[in-house]
Amino acid sequence: MASHKRVSYVLPLASSPNGHKLGINGLALDQRRSTLYTAGRDGLVCAWDSTCSTDSSQRATFSQRSFKGQVQAHTHWVNDVVLAQDGSAVISASSDLTVKLWRPHSTDSSPPQTIGLHKDYVKCLASPGGHADWVASGALDHKISLWDLKEGRNTLTIDNEEDGNKAKGSVYALGCGGGVLASGGPESVVKVWDPRSGQRVTKFVGHQDIIRSVLISATGDMIVTASSDQTIKGWSVTARRCMYTLTMHNESVWSLYSEHPQLSLFYSGDRSGLVAKTDVRGTTEMDDGLCLALCQEHEGISQLIGNGEHIWTATRSSSINRWFDANIDVDTSYVDLQRHQRTTSVTSRTMSPTSPRWNNPAAGIVPPKQVPPSSILRLSNTAVFPLLPYREGDIPNSSAPSLVRQLSQGAQEPETEDTTPLYSLPDETIEGHHGLTKHIMMNDRKRVLTVDTAGDVVLWDLLQCVPVKSFGKRHIDEVATEIDQKISISTWCTVDTRLGQIAVVLEENVCFHGEFYGDELSLDNRLDFKEDQRVNLGKWMLRYLFANLIDEEIKRDGEHRASLQVKQNSDDKSSRKPNLSIQMPSSNPTSQAADSQNAFETTTPRAENAKTLPLMTPGLGIGVATPSVTERSNPLGEALQKTTSTETVENGKSSSETSRPRRSAEKPNDYFTSPAPATNSPSKPDANQKQAVASPEPPSETQTVNSPTEGEKEGPQKESGKFGKKFRNVFTVKKLGRVSMENKLSSAEEKAEESDDASKIPQPRGVVVIEDNLYGSVQKIRTGYDSTAAEGAVDNIISNIMPSLPIETPVIKPPGNTIVLIQKDDPDSGGVEDLYRGTISSVGTDTDLIEKVAPMWLGDMLLRNYWPFKELPKVSFILNPMDNLLPSISGTENVSRLNAHRMLRAKKIFGYVAERLDFVKPESKPADQFEPIKESPLDDPEKYLELYCNGQALTSQTTLNIIRTYIWKYGTDPIILYKSTGIREFTGEAEARKVAEAATAALKEKEREKEAKAAASKLDSPLPAPQEPQFLPSTLDSLKAKIR
Repeated sequence: MASHKRVSYVLPLASSPNGHKLGINGLALDQRRSTLYTAGRDGLVCAWDSTCSTDSSQRATFSQRSFKGQVQAHTHWVNDVVLAQDGSAVISASSDLTVKLWRPHSTDSSPPQTIGLHKDYVKCLASPGGHADWVASGALDHKISLWDLKEGRNTLTIDNEEDGNKAKGSVYALGCGGGVLASGGPESVVKVWDPRSGQRVTKFVGHQDIIRSVLISATGDMIVTASSDQTIKGWSVTARRCMYTLTMHNESVWSLYSEHPQLSLFYSGDRSGLVAKTDVRGTTEMDDGLCLALCQEHEGISQLIGNGEHIWTATRSSSINRWFDANIDVDTSYVDLQRHQRTTSVTSRTMSPTSPRWNNPAAGIVPPKQVPPSSILRLSNTAVFPLLPYREGDIPNSSAPSLVRQLSQGAQEPETEDTTPLYSLPDETIEGHHGLTKHIMMNDRKRVLTVDTAGDVVLWDLLQCVPVKSFGKRHIDEVATEIDQKISISTWCTVDTRLGQIAVVLEENVCFHGEFYGDELSLDNRLDFKEDQRVNLGKWMLRYLFANLIDEEIKRDGEHRASLQVKQNSDDKSSRKPNLSIQMPSSNPTSQAADSQNAFETTTPRAENAKTLPLMTPGLGIGVATPSVTERSNPLGEALQKTTSTETVENGKSSSETSRPRRSAEKPNDYFTSPAPATNSPSKPDANQKQAVASPEPPSETQTVNSPTEGEKEGPQKESGKFGKKFRNVFTVKKLGRVSMENKLSSAEEKAEESDDASKIPQPRGVVVIEDNLYGSVQKIRTGYDSTAAEGAVDNIISNIMPSLPIETPVIKPPGNTIVLIQKDDPDSGGVEDLYRGTISSVGTDTDLIEKVAPMWLGDMLLRNYWPFKELPKVSFILNPMDNLLPSISGTENVSRLNAHRMLRAKKIFGYVAERLDFVKPESKPADQFEPIKESPLDDPEKYLELYCNGQALTSQTTLNIIRTYIWKYGTDPIILYKSTGIREFTGEAEARKVAEAATAALKEKEREKEAKAAASKLDSPLPAPQEPQFLPSTLDSLKAKIR
């Protein structure tokens, strides 16, 4: 599929300060700069000051004090983040399939650049060290890729599939160090790779579930892995076997962290939120090591990292906690007793609590709390369970062998007790915010109901970009059922809350589908909408997302036209014959200033356009559906009556014709007919047409394009009734703004399939290459000015920038901090790339950048009030009289199945029926006694007719879409029945009533005759002959016995 560009905007939260709104997936620490980087599910990568706060009064504002910066790096969850190149490069991996590089310390403040792309979610990253120039990424596409950070390219790709098995090979964890690369995933197999050749060195089998985290020692001879099978295993690359299995966790182990070169001291976090610290330094066996329950989070530990004497933890929460670390070297006499018990020798190490490292009051360092026995975890199944604590003074002298023997003889394993973490509260917390987690689009397609991580339900307005109402902590489905309306509007946008905010996406082929009747809009300033005028929701929103850009383009347009006038004046002076006599020039600064001012003040004729542009929405005609007729449409619409004209250029020849009002013979499509077919569409040009304009060859005058109407194509038609004449204008007006510039310089309009650097290809002199972006729309407008200037009519140039007027798009004022995005969606590469990111307030100042990256269809809509044409969808329905009390309107064709636009209101059906039913003329009376009818039923057909569908009365505002969705509720065509209210009698109504009454009377007569015959048959039938009683043989025997 080809890539395409789209527009998105993100509604600002009520209080959206800096920081994360959803859970944290990744942590990275730059100790040299004291900076902590966090990557979250909201697509953000944030930078924080990781230094400790000694002043307790500052801890309340730690989040604000420690914030350094953030960037919206991705459009989906960020799953991991690592540092490289001495902390100057921050690399992030995301579920948007990309690997991006951010340089937060660079002077140009450039956004993150994409250096890698996978075909599925990128789950993990690994860096061989802080000074490395490359990183490795693992994804669900079964690939491990190595990326060069200097050149931003892929250097090696490793296929992780096992023996060609396409179902296995996803990479969940990566580790890099000591010249080797290790990976793990759902196959529960640890694979070791050579990062230089991509060849597999070995693999380790032993885990029983998904491998979640991998650590590699500095020398590359030791690997530690954590798995969802609740175990941590150590593997020897040299011995090619598992060295130990630790089982101190009772839940899936999700994360590991270590700074020790040989991984003898490491931290682990599990799904329950427990963080354990394991120390096996100075031990010959792993069972002699010590494991402490360091702290307890409320949710699973997605990642953890150390910072001096503290540990940072990331969870599903948007907050990041910092915990005190415990020094295992302090007061280890209790641990030494356990080691004595296993070795029966005095080999343990002891350090006094008065160690210079920890007891230095002058330096502000105080001894940490003593490790309680309840915080010690059992490392493995073979390890001796910790003994009960001894009272102070009861700890024996470890140098006395007799006491050691006594302890070894009398030691018994105590009963298991609940583990108590060493720290229950964090030292400091970087507070997060409440992001949105779920949404429901309302039926009106203008409002969205959301729920955030705190459980609060809020209703949002997608057009005003603000919250409308808060419902507190309730179930979102219950609130949606309570407030939703029975209304049906076509989809014009897609809404996404996966990043914690409402993101609205507008696609070219969808955003102009949704329309709303003007008289149903809730506006602060009431506008006089025409009858049945509809407002296009996508066009309305885009108009005010880029309002500042439109103003900037109007300003530049005025400057360009003024420059053409100045240039023309200078050319006229240079072309004059030289005057040999010397004369003093007569200068008139006032006159020159006035001329220049008048030229500059020629702006967009907005008010004048409002008088000529049709404001009605087309396609509300009712056509015959059976037998099927060809649906026709006109992409350019009716010719606009203008005093100016547009030109047509074909094959280098110009033809001009002054626009004129439509003649009476040019009969338009009325309310009951189908529009004419689209012979061509300006939005889809011929492949042979070139997108270039020869600029000096100007035509003299311009004309509007008049597509032939149905009457012109098919000859004269039967005159419609009174109702059709009355509503003729409603159904003949085409899409607004579709003609204003279409035929002017038509060769400049035609798009060709050219490469992105087509402008760099040498072109013949005088040929203007139209770029395929928003600036291309500006080029087409300015090319028209150049043509007019070449004719010498510079003084008559008027602005051709014609944005939509407030009557078409009522004025709204979204918040200025609403984020505006222009994105490139490339299905082949599998991701969405941000080409521009700004706000409503900044789009005006970013006009140059937007002109380069925005699509041309956006420029045509904003500057020329033109949007791509699409065939209007139809809804078929059956129209019949109720109980045959009125004549059928199917006519001689005997067709009762019709079709119309799905937004057609029942009001038009009322008129359609009323026009085809004639009223009974009053009896002739003397002039003095005759009372004329003051009101025609065609003026108010709802007063004389009633419509029903599925037993429910229809109002004049009910649309066909609502009838089909909420009233009919069947898969077949809706059946609409009409009947008279009795105020006026229709022609044929009396006859139809008599026929119906006669049929009813005949039916009743038949029923009476049937009942009479049934009664007579009962009376005339003879009485049945008496029957002799019959007895069973057993009964007869018993009777005979009684008789005897």
